[in-house]
Amino acid sequence: MTLLQDSTRTRRRRLGVATAAAGLLAALLAAGPVSATPDPGDTATAPRSVSRTAEKEAEAAIAAGEIPGQDEVVHSDNIEHLTNIPKDALADFNTDLAFQGNYAFAGNYDGFRIYDISRPKAPRTVAQVLCPGSQNDVSVSGNLLFLSTDSSRSDDSCASTTQPATEKSSWEGMKVFDISDKRNPKYVAAVETACGSHTHTLVPEKKNVYVYVSSYSPSATFPDCQPPHDGISVIKVPRKAPQKAAVVGFPVLFPGEGPDGGGNPGGPVNPGVSKTTGCHDITVLPSKDLAAGACMGDGILFDIKNPEKPRVIDQVQDNVNFAFWHSATFNQKADKVVFTDELGGGGAATCNAEIGPDRGADGIYDIVGKGDKRKLVFKSYYKIPRHQADTENCVAHNGSLIPVKGKDIMVQAWYQGGVSVWDFTNSAKPREIAYFERGPLTTDELAVGGSWSAYYYNGYIYSNDIEKGFDVLKIDDRRTDPAERVRQRELNVQTQPDYFD
Repeated sequence: MTLLQDSTRTRRRRLGVATAAAGLLAALLAAGPVSATPDPGDTATAPRSVSRTAEKEAEAAIAAGEIPGQDEVVHSDNIEHLTNIPKDALADFNTDLAFQGNYAFAGNYDGFRIYDISRPKAPRTVAQVLCPGSQNDVSVSGNLLFLSTDSSRSDDSCASTTQPATEKSSWEGMKVFDISDKRNPKYVAAVETACGSHTHTLVPEKKNVYVYVSSYSPSATFPDCQPPHDGISVIKVPRKAPQKAAVVGFPVLFPGEGPDGGGNPGGPVNPGVSKTTGCHDITVLPSKDLAAGACMGDGILFDIKNPEKPRVIDQVQDNVNFAFWHSATFNQKADKVVFTDELGGGGAATCNAEIGPDRGADGIYDIVGKGDKRKLVFKSYYKIPRHQADTENCVAHNGSLIPVKGKDIMVQAWYQGGVSVWDFTNSAKPREIAYFERGPLTTDELAVGGSWSAYYYNGYIYSNDIEKGFDVLKIDDRRTDPAERVRQRELNVQTQPDYFD
C-alpha cells in the first residue's frame, strides 16, 4: 500500500499527461453515437493495442510519478485500503453491488457472489452462483435476489448458452432467487422482458416488489426488441409467491412521432449523442415518490406514486457535452440529481487532457419548483481531477450518497480512474475530498478494468473492481465521519433510502 504524501507528486498528477494519442481517441470516440459500445462486456471486449507514442507516454508518466505504476495502489491520506478479495470461480467482469445486513452481493457476468462482511477487514465468501448472462446487475429485497440478463441466451436457465438473437428460442430478462439461506440460493422465477434487462431498479412494497427494467438498443432482428422501444418493463413480484412474477405494464416514457418516439434523436441531428431508445438506469426515491432516469440521450424526472404507472415530470438533454446518460443519484433532500455520462461506453480512455473536464463527467442538476411543475436545472460538471494514461478506461460510473445530514457527499466509481469521494453541497462548485486508485492494468494496450461500483454502506466503502475483485475502503475525514452513525438494514443504491427518516 502506497500513500500519496508527496505534495509535488500529487500536484504533477493533477496536471496530468498531455495526450498525443489522437488516433486512438478518434477511433474510439468519433463518427456517430458513442452508444455503439455501451458498458464493457455487452460483447466481449478484447484489449486494444495503443500507439507506441501512447505506450511511451504512459511509461514516462509512471517514471515521473504523474500516475501510479502498473497495478500500484495509491490513495489520499484520508482513505485506508483495508483489503482486497480477488475473483475466484466467477472469472468474468465484476459488476454491481447490493447489501443486506452483514452481507454484500456482487454481480459478475458469470453469476453472483455473496460475501459475509460482518468483519469488513476480512470478508468471507459464503456462496458463488454460476448463472451466466451479462451483465448480471444485482439487487436484493427481503428473501429475494434479482439478477438482470441482457444477452441472448438459449433459455432462461443458469445452464443456458450464448446464441444469436435471431433464434426464436432466445431469452433475455429478469431472474429471481430465494436467498433465505445465503449459503444456498435457489433459483425460483424468470421473467422475459422486451430487449432484456440491462439494469433494474426495485420499488419495494410490503406484499410485492415492483421491478423497473431498463433496456435499450432495439434490434430489428430480435422479436422482443422491435422499435419503438421508448419505455420500461414493470414486473410485479409477490413476496410470498415469487414464482408468479410477471410483467404488468410497459409505460412509455418518451411518447412522440416516428419509430423512435420522443427521446433524443441522436446523430446526425446530435452527432456523438446517443439516440434515446430506452433507459440505461433508473434511481427511485420511494419516500418522495420520485425517480430519475438516465436514458441514453435524455435525463428524466418522474413521479412513481403509482408504481405501475410512472409519469414523466421533466426531460432534459445536453447535446454539447453528454454522450450517454448512464445513471442518476438524488441528494437526500431531493432537490438535486447527479447524472453520469458514460462517454465511450466504459471502454475508452476519457480522463485525459484531450477530452477535458466536462465530457465523460457528472452533470449536477438542481430540482426547482413543486409537484408536476418541477424542473431540472443544470448547475455544473464534476470529473476526477487526476488525468489517467491512454491505456486506462476511465469515465463516470456507479456511486452512492455518503449520508451526512446537511451535506451532499457521494462516493463514485471511475473504472481505472478508481474511486472518488466528492462534495456537491454547492451544486455549482463540486470538489473532491478523497480518492483511491490503482495504476494501469497495462502500459501497452487499452484493457477494460477498474471499479465498476463504489458504494458506502454502514461505515465502509465497498468497490467491485472488474478485474481485481472486491475492495473494502475506510474513509477517515471529519466531513464524512457523521455518516458512521447511520445504519441501513438493506441497500440497493438505485432504490435510495431516506437516511434520516
